[in-house]
Amino acid sequence: MALSAEDYFAIQNLIHTYPYLLDSGDFDGLGRFFARCRIYSSGQLASDCNAETAAAMFRDWLYLYDGVPRTRHYLSNLIIEPQSDTRAIVRTYVTVHQQTDALPLQPIIGGDYQDTVEKIDGQWRLVERRIANDLIGNLSVHGRDAGVITPMRANKIDYR
Repeated sequence: MALSAEDYFAIQNLIHTYPYLLDSGDFDGLGRFFARCRIYSSGQLASDCNAETAAAMFRDWLYLYDGVPRTRHYLSNLIIEPQSDTRAIVRTYVTVHQQTDALPLQPIIGGDYQDTVEKIDGQWRLVERRIANDLIGNLSVHGRDAGVITPMRANKIDYR
């Protein structure tokens, strides 16, 4: 059960692709990114391996300002735990900052992602994402239903 250094870098690059797609408002790119992935948010299945559903999830929820959500998603504390030569669990913290004309630059979300990645046809792919947001700030200019994201301790992923 050994991953190569190339595998670690490829997994890291895969995980860090998401913020660039989201923050640039590239919803079709997000759809392709999540095309083989089940996405769970607050324990509920939000998208099941469908590019169109994944893209629509972001497109329908986020407010855009000149085509972008005016956010920066920061992934940190990345830990890669190999499960086999072709499968790994990846844990990261996520912090989202936003700034608009109505909102000064500030953190609006803090949480965790637990991702499952698999090497398919020689490429690392995301096959499952579990989103748990437990620190919630001002979402009034972020999404159409700010109540969708709730600061519940039960949403925290237990890594023990």
